[in-house]
Amino acid sequence: MRAHEILNDPFKNKGTAFTMEERKELGLVGILPPYVQTIEEQAKQAYEHYLRKPSDLEKRHFLMEIFNTNRTLFYRLFQDHVSEFNPIVYDPVIAETIEQYSDLFVDPQYAAYLDTNHPENIEETLKNAAGDRDIRLIVVTDAEGILGIGDWGVQGVDIAVGKLMVYTAAAGINPENVLPLVIDNGTNRQELLDNPNYLGNRHARVNDEKYQEFIDKFVEIAENLFPKLYLHWEDFGRSTAADILNRHKDNIATFNDDIQGTGMIVLGGVFGALDIKKEKLTDQIYLCYGGGSAGAGIAARVHQEMVNEGLSEEEAYSRFFMVDKQGLLFDDMDDLTPAQKPFAKKRADFENAGDMTNLVDVIKATKATILVGTSTNPGAFTKEVVEAMCANTERPVIFPISNPTKKLEATAAQVIEWSKGKAFVATGIPSAPVEFEGTTYYIGQANNALVYPGLGLGMLASEAKLLTDEMMGAAAHSLGGFVDGTQPGAPVLPPFDAINEVSLKVAEAVAKKAQEQGLAQAQEQDMAKAVRDLHWTPEYK
Repeated sequence: MRAHEILNDPFKNKGTAFTMEERKELGLVGILPPYVQTIEEQAKQAYEHYLRKPSDLEKRHFLMEIFNTNRTLFYRLFQDHVSEFNPIVYDPVIAETIEQYSDLFVDPQYAAYLDTNHPENIEETLKNAAGDRDIRLIVVTDAEGILGIGDWGVQGVDIAVGKLMVYTAAAGINPENVLPLVIDNGTNRQELLDNPNYLGNRHARVNDEKYQEFIDKFVEIAENLFPKLYLHWEDFGRSTAADILNRHKDNIATFNDDIQGTGMIVLGGVFGALDIKKEKLTDQIYLCYGGGSAGAGIAARVHQEMVNEGLSEEEAYSRFFMVDKQGLLFDDMDDLTPAQKPFAKKRADFENAGDMTNLVDVIKATKATILVGTSTNPGAFTKEVVEAMCANTERPVIFPISNPTKKLEATAAQVIEWSKGKAFVATGIPSAPVEFEGTTYYIGQANNALVYPGLGLGMLASEAKLLTDEMMGAAAHSLGGFVDGTQPGAPVLPPFDAINEVSLKVAEAVAKKAQEQGLAQAQEQDMAKAVRDLHWTPEYK
């Protein structure tokens, strides 16, 4: 490989940072400007260019140009400006690029595209996409439930690309070892089917037995091709996400961020609030508002932790309530998903079961102390809702974590004002500090990026055979200790700009727990060293 081939390989390209010796060896003499830049100079120059872009979308397009041509420089920039760049590179700006993916398509970005109509191509596709790279981590989506924007077909591949960017920027997972992948199972979005530029299959989704067989075949082939693989599922629909995870989680190292990642970050936030309140998790009453994959997954994670802390499964379930589009969920409803059924209640236990469609009534009836919103129902947490929570407990935990911003159940400022500063708040989007009656309240972001990159690094470093509930519990617990909870207005989660330090702590906790459980297969026995050894830094070699 020489000259322009090198410059067109984002994993090998250094651009103007190639030394004179390298230029002679690689045939680059005279085809680059003569001054040899350091990566620090390149990053400074690129950031100044970035700042001149007039909109967030144009900033993202500029960063993607660097990503497509020079991975090392991109990640140096990302790590230098992680809090500033994350909402540009990932959520919420990525939603706009997903919606425009086909119309603006330029580069496949080393992603893999699987077509459910052609299962015979799975192995060839994975081999072609990997090339000579050692793939350790795949993020796969079928894009049926992207963020808060729904079904975007093949265009959802951008979510897998973006997710892997965060893995590398936050936890130092080598970008040469990762593969973004989309499973194109059609789309139910008519505007895509009608768009002449749409690049995916132009038929409705078919979530039948054939689709499940395709998924199973993909898993089998991927595991055979990449024996140290950690498989991350992202943004599958509520009818398939839990089923896919449950079919494979006891056999391979696998993870669903919407179900398990959101559960861990919310659990970490709850731990942060309870540490300040000096209360036990097992004394809380949990109300889930929004019973989709994320809401049910969070509830399941918190429920499991209550069991780990001494309650029986039945005792723990008695402390959980779930509200979805039908209102409070009852076990006689015929449209419950498998993930919702364990949380459904008996109508006979409620005097006014017929009135349990109003959130305020549900809060009063259940005496909830924790309210988590994953409904994408904007404005659902009204003043009356917040006041009802405050009537149940001195300091309620209220987490409106739907995203993007336009889907938020309430803003942090509203919850702080309506609770008179008593509520512990975390939001699913970045929220500015809130000033109220002389106190500055810092708002934790229930952003999965605080936990899933470190989880992945811990899994890869330990070469864990499986991801267990205990390992996820260790990850959630490890989020503590980054803020001083004795300070008025302290957040319940670490600040996002500490994400690199947080990720390393999470990784060590997960790797050590894997070792304790006899699931670590790495030759290195010192798990802290295994994590450090695997951690990649964006420097030119």
